[in-house]
Formats: sequence, structure tokens, C-alpha cells
Amino acid sequence: MVTEIFEKDAHSREERLCDEVRRDFELRQSLRRKLEREWELNVRFFGGEQYLFLDSAGEITSRGKDYVWEQRRVFNHIAPIVDARLSKLSMIRPGLSVRAASGDDGDIRSAELASSILASVAEDCDLDGAISSATIWSELCGTAFYKIMWNSGAGRKVATRTDGGDIREGNVQIAVVSPFEIYPALLDEENLEGQPSIIHAKSVPVDKVYADYGVKVAGDDGGEDCVLLIERYEKPTSSRPLGRLTVTAGGKLLYDGDLPYINGGDGGRSYPFVMQKSIPHAGGFFGDSIVARLIPLQRAYNAVKNRKHEFLNRISVGTVAVEDGSVDVDELAESGLEPGKIIVYRQGGTPPEMLSLGSVPDEFWKEETSLLSEFNRISGVSDATETKSFSGVTSATGLKLLIEQSDARLNVSYEGLKRAIKSVGRHVLRLFRQFATDVRLLRYAGKNGAVSLLCFKGSDISSDDVVLDADADSEMTPARRREAVFELLDRGLFSDADGKMSSAAKNRILELLGYSSFAGERDIGELQRERAAEENGLLGDKECEVKDYDDHAIHISEHTAYLLSGKPDAETERRVCAHLNEHKRRLKEDSRD
Repeated sequence: MVTEIFEKDAHSREERLCDEVRRDFELRQSLRRKLEREWELNVRFFGGEQYLFLDSAGEITSRGKDYVWEQRRVFNHIAPIVDARLSKLSMIRPGLSVRAASGDDGDIRSAELASSILASVAEDCDLDGAISSATIWSELCGTAFYKIMWNSGAGRKVATRTDGGDIREGNVQIAVVSPFEIYPALLDEENLEGQPSIIHAKSVPVDKVYADYGVKVAGDDGGEDCVLLIERYEKPTSSRPLGRLTVTAGGKLLYDGDLPYINGGDGGRSYPFVMQKSIPHAGGFFGDSIVARLIPLQRAYNAVKNRKHEFLNRISVGTVAVEDGSVDVDELAESGLEPGKIIVYRQGGTPPEMLSLGSVPDEFWKEETSLLSEFNRISGVSDATETKSFSGVTSATGLKLLIEQSDARLNVSYEGLKRAIKSVGRHVLRLFRQFATDVRLLRYAGKNGAVSLLCFKGSDISSDDVVLDADADSEMTPARRREAVFELLDRGLFSDADGKMSSAAKNRILELLGYSSFAGERDIGELQRERAAEENGLLGDKECEVKDYDDHAIHISEHTAYLLSGKPDAETERRVCAHLNEHKRRLKEDSRD
């Protein structure tokens, strides 16, 4: 009896929690309904549906023609402008590298490990594709989101379950989420971290709900096969220091517990989302879209072009004046004044005549030119060959400066994209640190494009001690990058004190110029440094033999740096010093020979 009462109370609590989450979602949905309609209007204008309006109730509607003859063609300038902005923003693809927190060997090795992990994840998760998808959403709606999760069913197979299924080591999963699916608690809070809670709601197949949570749910009224999945993430508080995640679907509670990921700063838990804004909106959570700013211009441009074409039609087809009752008006309206036509009119009446409408007024041309100029000015993109400010510039330096000034108008969107990529990288490292508890093998593209293998555990990553370093020249075009490389070559900045260029420098230059397939020369000095670093690690446990093919000068330098920065224990220090002295002895013998 007590068990039945307990189960009934638990079931009742689950129902109340599901109802509370559903009501919370519907409230947030109603509060931002106007924003959703604006985003939908942006998307439809981009697609060419440009005779739509928001009525007084905030719903999307269309108006009919005022006259039957009225032209309502669409001259879509928004789509090519967005395409041009996406093309410029697509150049933002910085390599997600990690900078060591200090010169300590442990921090350096951790930074190199983290950089390798990011390079591998970027390839496995198609990070470039995710960035492109998110940038399209941010350009159309002002905001896009990345959802960074841990997928335990991904990665290399490590064992087989008793039921025949595979056990895998897991991997990071990066998904792009549109702003239509994200519902913040506060619309006036600008930062994601400042939100007390976030709801992610989307329609998913009922089979996926069963596969992920093992619960069978009925489909929504809109379709038997899909159901609305609601995930409410609550920020950690003093009463719930690990935060809270509640998942419901079809009126059933699927999960209620702590936030699953240790992805915040200082080992805390946070939302698994990263926000990317096209144009920040002061005092608003969601960003502004360039499309929304262009819609009034697009409406005006369509109106001007259509009125001009109507005027041209009147001039070319002609407007006929006839005396009432002098001709068959229906027959004349049907066939017009075609060449060679015989017009029969009433005896004594006035014959039909063509009215002179003159030429198209200059005001049409002036207004059209003015609107095209405003498109370029507002959007931040323009064709250099059509911009008047370029007409009087002849020097290469002046042209380069004007082009840079033109591109600088996209800097706000550039910076928003860069910040988002950095945050994605931080989430990735923190998830590996949390879930990669066993030793795992990582395959990544090493130096000179060579495939390298690396063994590591999550505890080897000190993600809180490193800084993600985005490429400062990521917005440079290939032509500008080549120009910069040639300028550095002319100044001798790639050469050593003897005026010679190392193999590593040659390979790097070829990669920057886009000829990485020719960068195959092995850098012996770099290989020697790598071997010395490997010996530093081995000397922590045992003695290490000095080889005849070692470059003793390089090894002496690397081992000395390890002693000065690595802070080894007494026994390790003794072994490294003995190994170092052997290199010095060999170097002295070689110098005598």
C-alpha cells in the first residue's frame, strides 16, 4: 500500500513538472512571437517573397494589387548581398590552436595536445560546414547557436556488449541550432551566460525519443510520427550548484537531473550552447540581421522599378484616345493598334489618336541610383569597380587601403564569428577532459600534412590554463596572403643570421602560398628537437642512451631548457644532468676531431 502511494505521488510530481515545463515554454514562445515573425519575414524576403508585411497583430500577411494592370515583380537585391557577405565571412577559418599558459614544459605539452585534439575534432565534426550553416542563420535572423555535446555512441569501437551492441569511446558532436528553437528566460539579457535558464525546443521523430531515452511517446496533433521535445537548462545556483536539466516530450518526463557537462569556467557546469551574432543588439538577447535593415530599401526599389516599367509599357504600347461611340472599343482594346490595322470609325466622328506621354522622367533614374547606393552603404558590401570613391585612386597602396576600409565594415560580424569559434573550442576541450577518462588514440594531421598518432587521457588537458588563439590574418584573401609572404621574403625575415633559410621555413612558406604538396623537405633540426623532447619525457622514469646521430648542440639546448622550465624532481634532474653531460662530452670530442 505504501509503495502504491509512493509511486502515485512520484507519477503526480512528474505530471506537474511536465505541465510546468510546457507552460514555461508556451509563455516564452508568446513573448517572442513578434521576433519569430520578423525572422520568418527575413527568410521569405531572402527567398524572393517580397510583397509580405507584418500586420497590426504581428502576423505575416500580403496585400492584393490596387489595380489589375499593376506590376508586382521582384528585383531581389537582398539575396546577392547576403551571398556577398557570406563569401567574405567564409574567409574566417582560423586554425583552433592553443597557447600555453607558461613556458613550463608541462604547459607546452598540454597546449600541443589540446591543439591536436581541436584539429582532429574540426575534421571529424566538419566544423567548417557547421560554421557555414551557423553564419547563414546569423545573417538571416541575426543570431545562430552551436550545440556542443558528447556522443557516447561515436568514436572508435572498444568493446562489445552482451546484447551484441558496440561500446565506443565517444566523441564530441557539434550541431547548429537555429534561433527558432532557442527560448531564453530574459529577452533583454544580452549574454547567454547571464540567462537563468534556456529552453531548446524542437520537433523530433518519436522513434528518436525512444532510442535516446527508452520512453515511448505519442506523436503531436500535427503529425503522428513527430513530437515536440523540450529541454530546459537551468543555470547553477546556490540551491542547485550543478544546475538542472529537465527533458519532456508528449507529456512524459524523459530526464530530470543535473546539467550533464562540466563545460564552464573553473570546472563549473554551464549551457552546452555557443551564440553567434551578426550584429549585436543593445539590450537584447538576439542580434540584429542585415536583412531586416534592407527590407524597407528592397520594398522601395521594387516599387520604383515596377512604376518605371509601367511607364515604359505605356510609352511602348501606347495610350489611345477615342471619341465615345466612334469605334468598337472592345475590338480595339482586344487587338490594339497593330501595324496595318484598318480602323473603322463613325462618320463625322473623331478618329482614334495616340496620346504622347513623353519619356521616362529623370526622377525614376535618380531614385533607382540612390537606392542602389543605399544598398551598398547599409549592407557593408560593395563592388570596388562601381564605387565612386575608387575612381580617383590610381596607386596600388591607395586601392589597397580603400579595399581594407570597405572590408572593415564587416568587422563587427567578423569578431562575432571569431568569438563563437573560440568558445566552441573551449567547450570541445572541456568535454574531452570530462569524458576521455581512459587512454585513447588520436589521429590528426601533423606538420607538413603528415598523419600523426597521439595517445592521451582527458586528465592530460589543462583547458582552463590555455588560451585559444585565432589567426589574426584569417580575413586575408589568398592574394593578400601571398603578397604579405613575398614582402616578408624581400625583407629577409625568414632567414637566419647567416642569411640561410631553414627547411621548416621553406615548408611553411610553400604552405602559405598554397603549394603544400611541394613542402616535403624534412627539417633535420626539428626532428632533433622532437627527439630531445621525447628523451625529456623518458628521463622521468629511466636512463636514456645518447645516440651517435644526435645533434649534440640541439640536444644540449633542449635538455637545458627542460631543466630550467620543467621543474623536475631530484631523481629526474640527476638523470637529465647525467644525460646532458654525456652530450657535452660527445660535442667536445667531435670538436677536437
